[in-house]
Amino acid sequence: MVLYLIAVNIAGFAAMGIDKRRAKKRAYRIPEANLFMLAIIGGSLGSILGMHLFHHKTRHLYFLYGLPAILVVQLLIVIALWLSPIKFVFL
Repeated sequence: MVLYLIAVNIAGFAAMGIDKRRAKKRAYRIPEANLFMLAIIGGSLGSILGMHLFHHKTRHLYFLYGLPAILVVQLLIVIALWLSPIKFVFL
């Protein structure tokens, strides 16, 4: 599970950097839906860090507020599962 989260966050971070470079070159871009999907499947922290480090998508309010909202929802889900009387085991 930890390796998965590391990998998907690196992918989210890299996707922001790659898309920024492609935007400067006016090349084929990574669809915004794909950038959001990387965040939704667990790469929200990496995507947020990449967004701010590369100054990419920071003028788009749905990224500026959407990515942190995804992270908050993910954290709330983890806390709810942690505090749940039903024990979940992640491999």
